[in-house]
Amino acid sequence: MTFFSGPSYPNRLTFLGVRRYPARARPGRTTSVMNTQELARELGHPDAQKLLSDSMARLAYNGHDGFPRVIPVGFYWTGERIVVSTAPTSPKARALSSRPEVALTIDTGSTPEEAKALLVRGLATLETVDGVTDEYLAAARRSIDKPQLAEFEHNVRSTYKQMVRISIEPHWARFYDFGAGRLPAFLANLVNEG
Repeated sequence: MTFFSGPSYPNRLTFLGVRRYPARARPGRTTSVMNTQELARELGHPDAQKLLSDSMARLAYNGHDGFPRVIPVGFYWTGERIVVSTAPTSPKARALSSRPEVALTIDTGSTPEEAKALLVRGLATLETVDGVTDEYLAAARRSIDKPQLAEFEHNVRSTYKQMVRISIEPHWARFYDFGAGRLPAFLANLVNEG
């Protein structure tokens, strides 16, 4: 079925005046990998470091059915990698073993002036360990009061005979502070034009 007649164009986008650019050449386009200095700047921002010292994030990955998932997860930042621990039978461990590409968001703030977010994209590597991962317990220590920590650790050790350490190597990151004007490029452009 033909929707238009006239000169022959390679595709409808060209006919409409839209030019295709390679991912790196298109203005304002982000790629899944950034240079190490820029990555270090984004992850090293003091407010990004505060978010990385938190204990909850949202992890996005593709399930075996091809549909994306976004789930809340506990995590631990080692200074180089984000570590998520889970049961070997978890859907995320199964899916990440064949599709290791992930995105992660850590955010805070309940108003636009307070809103801060760290977005990370990277690759996950999985390792099954006997017992409980050290990172799982380290993350718990940040959010559980000391009197409850011993009971928590006992319960965790009796529940998990093995865990999967999901170690996420950041390849791209961006820190946003909406109240301070550190905005996504498209939004900053809208604000500056308006």
